[in-house]
Amino acid sequence: MAQRERGAAAARPADNLGALRTRLRTLVEPVVSAAGLDLEDLGVSRAGRRHVVRITVDGEDGVGHDELTDVSHRLSTTLDEAEAASGDLPLNSYTLEVSSPGVDRPLTQPRHWRRNVGRLVAVRATQGSFTARVADVTADGVAFADPGPAEPVPFEQLGPGRVQVEFTRLGDLSDEEIGAEFTDDGADDDFDGDDDQDGDARSELEDRA
Repeated sequence: MAQRERGAAAARPADNLGALRTRLRTLVEPVVSAAGLDLEDLGVSRAGRRHVVRITVDGEDGVGHDELTDVSHRLSTTLDEAEAASGDLPLNSYTLEVSSPGVDRPLTQPRHWRRNVGRLVAVRATQGSFTARVADVTADGVAFADPGPAEPVPFEQLGPGRVQVEFTRLGDLSDEEIGAEFTDDGADDDFDGDDDQDGDARSELEDRA
């Protein structure tokens, strides 16, 4: 973990996590979009006197380690510049974590369903709960293979879907689909993914006023 001392303004309380999350989203979303990715989730929590900013991104073909490394550096630079320029991010000390979603991510958006064509999914729809393979995804809904519904199900009639891990097909899953995760050491520090023995790259950025 890299620590960078910064001569910033006096610490300001960050009592309203909702407002902080909204402000962070306005900074994070353009950076993620510029990298050709989708912002799936952004969360802020406290860990003692520090904040943990967790960002989940995804792409049409998943997200690899190199892409996560790149977008993480961009995000840490953007947050540093925003704080230095306006001082409106009340993050005296924070850890930035950037990851891709794993197979346990609920399918709630049309793009989630598109990226899981061919997968076995459990879902609760207006016509009842069922588990079936995603056969096709159109602009209006999802078609399932037998024993799913005979007709495509409109998106508005689908609840969150959950991909079922098929152990006989685990070898077909990519690292991104299983869930590649890392956190960034900051734009000014070197990244070394070899330190993580499990294959998930992780680093952390901590800034102190």
